[in-house]
Amino acid sequence: MNVRRRHISAVALTAVAALGFGTLTACSSDSAAAGDTGSFDVVASFYPMAFLAERIGGEHVHVTSLTQPGQEPHDLEISARQTAQLEEADAALYLKGLQPSVDEAIGQSPIATKIDAAELTTLEEHGDEHGTEAGHDEEHGDEHAHEDEHGHDHEGGDPHIWLDPVRYAEVAEGVGKAFQKADPDHAADYRANTAALVKDLKTLDEKFRTGLANRKTDVFLTTHAAFGYLAERYGLTEEAISGLDPDTEPSGARVKELQKIAKEDGVTTVFYETLVSDKTAKTLAGDTGLRTDVLDPVEGITDHSRGEDYFQVMEANLTALRTALGAR
Repeated sequence: MNVRRRHISAVALTAVAALGFGTLTACSSDSAAAGDTGSFDVVASFYPMAFLAERIGGEHVHVTSLTQPGQEPHDLEISARQTAQLEEADAALYLKGLQPSVDEAIGQSPIATKIDAAELTTLEEHGDEHGTEAGHDEEHGDEHAHEDEHGHDHEGGDPHIWLDPVRYAEVAEGVGKAFQKADPDHAADYRANTAALVKDLKTLDEKFRTGLANRKTDVFLTTHAAFGYLAERYGLTEEAISGLDPDTEPSGARVKELQKIAKEDGVTTVFYETLVSDKTAKTLAGDTGLRTDVLDPVEGITDHSRGEDYFQVMEANLTALRTALGAR
C-alpha cells in the first residue's frame, strides 16, 4: 500500500525471522528488548526502514520493528511497550508522515538519534485521483489532499520513497552516515555496508530501466496510489482507484473514468496489494474485462509475499509490470 498508513501494532516484533527478513542478520527477542542487547539498538517504524537498518548495521545492530508482518503500516497505533522500547533504544529510524502515531511517539521520546528518512531525500506530491504521471506532478499539485478523510497527514508529500530504488539509495546513504556518527566504533563497517547496499539498489534501478524500456503502454492501474515515485522514475503513469488511502471507496465517476482509460491506453491489468483487500480491483477488472495481479508496495514481508526481502519482491514487481505493460 502506499502513502496511506499509520502503523504499529501493539506488540513489538520479537524476531527478525518473524518479520520475514530472510536475509537480515540482526535479531530481536522477548528477552532482548531494545536497550538490553549490548548492540547498537535501533527501533524501526516498518519494514523498509528495518531493512535499511539491518543491511547497513549488519552484526553491530539490534533492530526492532514497530510494525508486525502482515500489518498495514498506516494503521499502526503505538503500544505502551513500544513506547518503552523507544525510550531504551540508541536510535529510531522512521519515515515522518506515514505513521502519525510513530511520529508522535518518536517526537516525544528522549532517544538520542532520531533518523527521519523523509529528510534524507526529496518528497513530492503524488496520489491525486487523476493519476501520477512522470513530469506532471506540478499541474496536479492543487488537487492533492494533504490530509485524508481519516486524518492522516501527508503534508510532507508522498512517503512511498522506498519504491524508487534511486531515492531509497539516497536514504540508505543518509542512514549510513547517521549510524557512523552515532556509533563511531563501527563506522568503517557501516560505511562498507552502505556502499554495498547502494550498489545493489543501483543494479535494481538498471533492471527496471532496461526491463521497462520497450513497452506497449505507459499506464498501469492500482488500487491505491503507492507507486508515484516508481512511475515518475521510469516514465510511467499510475492511475489509482483510491488515491493515497487504500481504504477509500472510489466514486462512480472515477470508476467510469478508469474504464475509459483502460480502453484507450491498452491497459490489461488492475493491480492490488498483498495487505489490502482485492475486492475493488476484482470488481473493476470484472467490469472491464481486465485481469488482476499483485503489485507489492513492500510495506512488509509475509508468507504471501513474492519474495523474502525487498529486492526479491521488487524484482517480482518488475516482472508483473513487464507483463502488464507488454514489455519485450
